[in-house]
Amino acid sequence: MKVTLKILVTAAALLLIYMCYRSIRTPQEFDEEKLIRDNAITARLIDIRKAQIEYKNVHRTHAGSFDELEKFLNEEKLPFLIKEGVLTDEQLEQKMTEEQAVKLGLIVRDTIWRIAKDTLFDKGYNVAEMRYVPIEGDRLQFSMDTATLYSASGYEIKVFEAGVKFSDYLRGMDPQLRYNLIEKAEKQGKYPGLRVGSLEEINNNAGNWE
Repeated sequence: MKVTLKILVTAAALLLIYMCYRSIRTPQEFDEEKLIRDNAITARLIDIRKAQIEYKNVHRTHAGSFDELEKFLNEEKLPFLIKEGVLTDEQLEQKMTEEQAVKLGLIVRDTIWRIAKDTLFDKGYNVAEMRYVPIEGDRLQFSMDTATLYSASGYEIKVFEAGVKFSDYLRGMDPQLRYNLIEKAEKQGKYPGLRVGSLEEINNNAGNWE
C-alpha cells in the first residue's frame, strides 16, 4: 500500500512539474513560431507595398487586385538608372556636378527601360507568389483592397490595404494564445493581424508592425 502511495505521489509530482514546464514553454514556443511567421509575412507585405507604390506612380491609383498587380509587374516597364563611376574628392572640391562629369565622359548615367519586376526586385523573383501568405499548409492569400480618402484640407488621396489576420496565419497554433492576441487587438481598436496600408486612415502605406 505504501509503495503504491509513493508511486502515486511521485507520478503526481512529475505531472505537476510537467504542467508547470508546459505553462512556461508553451507561450515561448508560440512566440518563437509567431516571430518566424511574422518575419516572412512582413517581408512579403513590404514587397506588395513596393509594387503598389510603383503601380500608383504609373496609373495614379493602386491595383485593385493581385491579378492587376501581377500583370503590371510582368508586362509593364519602368525606368532603371545605370550608374558607372562616382565623383572623386578632387572633382567634388572643384564643385563639379554629376551632369558635368557625364558630359565630360568621366562617369556614366544612363536610363534604360526594364520590366517592372526586374526593376523592383532581384532577378528570378516569383511574382505569382506575391499574393500568398508565406507559411506552410493551405495556400492562404492576403486580402487586398483600395479606397479614396480625404485629408483635413479636402485633398483626395488614394490608399490601399493588404493584410492577413491572426485567425488565419496562426492557425494550427495554441488556440487560447491566438484568441488572446485577437481579443487584445480588437479591444485596442487595432487590426487583428499584420497589415500594410489602411482603408480607414492616411498612414503613408505604413505597416502596422513598424
